[in-house]
Amino acid sequence: MKPISTISPLKTSDPAQPWQQTLANAIRTPEALLAALELSAEQLPAIFNGSDKFPLRVPHSFVTKMKKGDPNDPLLRQVLPLDEENNFTLGYFVDPVGDLNASEIPGLLHKYHGRALMITTGACAIHCRYCFRRHFPYAQQNAAANEWDEALNHLNQDKSISEVILSGGDPLTLSDQRLTTLLEQLAKIPHLKRLRIHTRLPVVIPQRITDSLITLLTECRLPPVIVIHVNHANEIDNELCTALKKLQTIPNITLLNQSVLLRGINNNHEALITLSEALFACGVLPYYLHLLDKAQGTAHFDVPATQAIKLLNEIHARLPGYLVPRLAHEEAGASGKTLISYSQ
Repeated sequence: MKPISTISPLKTSDPAQPWQQTLANAIRTPEALLAALELSAEQLPAIFNGSDKFPLRVPHSFVTKMKKGDPNDPLLRQVLPLDEENNFTLGYFVDPVGDLNASEIPGLLHKYHGRALMITTGACAIHCRYCFRRHFPYAQQNAAANEWDEALNHLNQDKSISEVILSGGDPLTLSDQRLTTLLEQLAKIPHLKRLRIHTRLPVVIPQRITDSLITLLTECRLPPVIVIHVNHANEIDNELCTALKKLQTIPNITLLNQSVLLRGINNNHEALITLSEALFACGVLPYYLHLLDKAQGTAHFDVPATQAIKLLNEIHARLPGYLVPRLAHEEAGASGKTLISYSQ
């Protein structure tokens, strides 16, 4: 599949390069990012260097999907720190979805019946500026701190839990060896029926989908559900589709996508329709379209629910139902995600 738009090549990504090296070589300053895209700071709103707690990070393999010379590139706007992040906004919080109140033990969140979420790591391959966990205290909330023993013990004891969700950070920043250790322990818990992995790694560093990862997921007793995170069709290229096709060789796998509705990035029906069609062409079903989680520092990305409902109606009129994601938002303390209805 060809990229959705014409992308000027920046630096050829070497598929043979270990994914860990690609991660280590990620761009970490706005100056380097703008230089790679042949942009000047004057072409953009005021920017800043990020902060020690949430600095800029974007792999070259993701930057190659951006269009040179375009200050409004939808991928650039997802990762470039704007000075607007420093504005304090009423109604925005450091824990917008109530993760900390749902923490049964450090690094294990139990919000919804039958499902538990493990914070496997605080590391991500890319720092998305709209991230709802940008303020999350990973040092205190990391299930890997004691080799997952405490989290595994809790999962063993609670027989109401049938699905475990690996999150972070991004669980695929863990090595295949570390994942093997974790998955072998999870598979021994008899009442677990499914393994869900939320990840952006295949999108930003497609070579992360290694043969050993495929073998690991194939041999795991728990059928895997992999939820990737793509917000714009320009993120989908040949390398990502190849990685997704490798994942599809795993028996009983389910591939889903979740997106966030973001102002200036995908808040028009043509962008969302193109995204759904591009995902399906690579074997992925649209799952959720989230309203922005109101993390402090992200207000400039917000799209009102009224506009979101209008967009969903336009998408529904143009696409079959299986290509229309569910519009949802998360409320702290709710028993599940809140679905937002729309009508023709």
